[in-house]
Amino acid sequence: MLSRDTFSYTVQARCSRADALALLGDLTRQGELHPLVVAVRRVPPRPGALASYAITDRLAVGPLRFPVTYQADVLIATEDEVVTVARQWPATTVRNHTRFKDEPAGVVRIDVEITLSAPAPLFGYAFRQARAAHLGLATRLGAALERGPDAAS
Repeated sequence: MLSRDTFSYTVQARCSRADALALLGDLTRQGELHPLVVAVRRVPPRPGALASYAITDRLAVGPLRFPVTYQADVLIATEDEVVTVARQWPATTVRNHTRFKDEPAGVVRIDVEITLSAPAPLFGYAFRQARAAHLGLATRLGAALERGPDAAS
């Protein structure tokens, strides 16, 4: 049986939509932003994907740290939104829907909705890890975008 839940956050940054899209639509550029990511490797795009990646995170269980590699696909990347889906065994999926909106004074509003589904016994741990990691990314995102397009590469 799968469990599912969603969380969201908003970041505002003085940057262009193009810079926000370039950073959030290319997962190789997020290694410095995402607190769990230790390696990102681009792989040939899977069917229906604009780009595909093999991503390795370092997860913690108590004092132990262990690497987990999963696949992630960019499904949509436009000036208005980015949609990615990450899949990890067993049956764990993280869908990230990011929307961009221009605000006054050259600010871009970035609204992110993360939906995680996982087998019920793993769900609590997976959801807590995903939420903490993505909120950690959120705290770094605005500053990285304001530093410029090469800040997180």
